[in-house]
Amino acid sequence: MKILLVDDDANIRSMYAEILANAGFLVEEAADGVEGLDKASKNVPDLIFTGIDMPRMDGFALIESLKKDPVMAKVPIIMSSHRGRREDEAKAKEMGVSEFIVYVTVTPKQVVEKIKALFQKKAYLLKFNRDELDAQKLASDFQIDSMNYKCHKCGEDMVLSLEIINADNHEFRARFICPACG
Repeated sequence: MKILLVDDDANIRSMYAEILANAGFLVEEAADGVEGLDKASKNVPDLIFTGIDMPRMDGFALIESLKKDPVMAKVPIIMSSHRGRREDEAKAKEMGVSEFIVYVTVTPKQVVEKIKALFQKKAYLLKFNRDELDAQKLASDFQIDSMNYKCHKCGEDMVLSLEIINADNHEFRARFICPACG
């Protein structure tokens, strides 16, 4: 997994780059939001770890720019702060940041654990009832045989997979899958 580490404090950036690399992540560094945006657009990371206060483009402006790109908008973001202001955390969550950490309250080991947890997808399989509510319409819109909702490869009943995107906002990604062959 590749992490883009964006922070103007060279000591913090270097410390986290070493810790994350030792945890098995590929780390690319950027000294501010402008450089981070450039690097992210050239080589999309799996996660962005950014500070807030930076010259040229701060962390919030970086996130705002990333969210305008459909590909970059899906990249999880961890925002870090040395101040820990409530208004910064509220704004970060409102912008869709996956995690907001305050340096003095979260150890580097805990940061690594939070990052690993983000990469462990949480998904749930739900049995789909073809006779309930808008099931027939949904089948029609997805061009699925609404009479049986069977996998075209193995004949198993299809299920609805829900993958958590942002638990705080109750956001998830849904798709039909076959529990037998995926």
